[in-house]
Amino acid sequence: MKPRLVFVHGIGGPRDAAADLEEWLRAAASGARAAGHAERASGLTGGWAADARFAYYGDLFRTPGSQGAGAAGPDRDADDELLAELLLDAVDARLAEPAAPLSAAETRALRHARTQLAPPPGAQGAGAPARRAVNAVTTLLAVPGLRALGGWLGARTTAGMLGQVARYLNRAEPDPTGATLDRRVRARVAACLDPDGPNVVVAHSLGTVVALETLHELAYGNDGAGAGDRDRDGAGTGGGPRVPLFVTLGSPLGIRTAVQPRVRPRPLATPGSVGRWLNFWDRDDLVAARPHLETFVRPNADTVRPVSHRVDSDGAWVHPAAKYLAQPAVAGPLVEALTTLGER
Repeated sequence: MKPRLVFVHGIGGPRDAAADLEEWLRAAASGARAAGHAERASGLTGGWAADARFAYYGDLFRTPGSQGAGAAGPDRDADDELLAELLLDAVDARLAEPAAPLSAAETRALRHARTQLAPPPGAQGAGAPARRAVNAVTTLLAVPGLRALGGWLGARTTAGMLGQVARYLNRAEPDPTGATLDRRVRARVAACLDPDGPNVVVAHSLGTVVALETLHELAYGNDGAGAGDRDRDGAGTGGGPRVPLFVTLGSPLGIRTAVQPRVRPRPLATPGSVGRWLNFWDRDDLVAARPHLETFVRPNADTVRPVSHRVDSDGAWVHPAAKYLAQPAVAGPLVEALTTLGER
């Protein structure tokens, strides 16, 4: 039986899930060839290496009645506050712990963006959190070395896309049945997993948060609450679909104040069903602030914890999943795992 390969996307606008699946598979095949697995690369695009699925949930952020662009109310206010906090944390991480030397222009832009996000007391024209976030993104997108933050047409659109992280983590926007936005998103991912066979899960950006929470919830129920302590104490591995390999790309899990405290379970831990976790980050990816996840994610009962690797992509916009998947360091272990699982 072929293993199940599940891709979990991150922030962004409406998608053609079939086209994205094809793009991600082509990128991984390219990376596999570069890693010396030319004979296996065609198995990705040809469909015989894995039963590939694309867990699409982007449309849920555009559901009529949700707190979208231009909406008002307490949910939107909370989302704007969290977005500004997320950006501030990412900027502070880049200033304090740069993965590569910053140019003078990058340093100036980061410091200016920080002032826009956290103006000093009494500053004139500071504006509401949403305005501060848009102003800061405008500053960041003006510097080539920092354009990894986005890739959309403008700062307002970019800020809106980044705001999806806040909307997910604020766990609001219930539908008529009472299911909040975050729960509906996780349900989409859970539906793509094979409950019986082995799964290889590749998650990108916000998708790394979604996938982590989904695997915990499937293993322990109740949003994975308490799983970190149970795994740490070795009291079982939990249930849920088997995931011999979990791959995270450009993850925001390291953002300390805006993301980590809101992700479930607390403390963060490797899901019990995961047999190996590889985390990849690019030095120019502002979303992947504090990328060494193994320094704060606790191991599961099988002592599995994230192992982080840096990759370096070309171009001004390095955050897209396809850029990561085309890296030999990413695609090599992926295709090797699929081959091993397919031979069992």
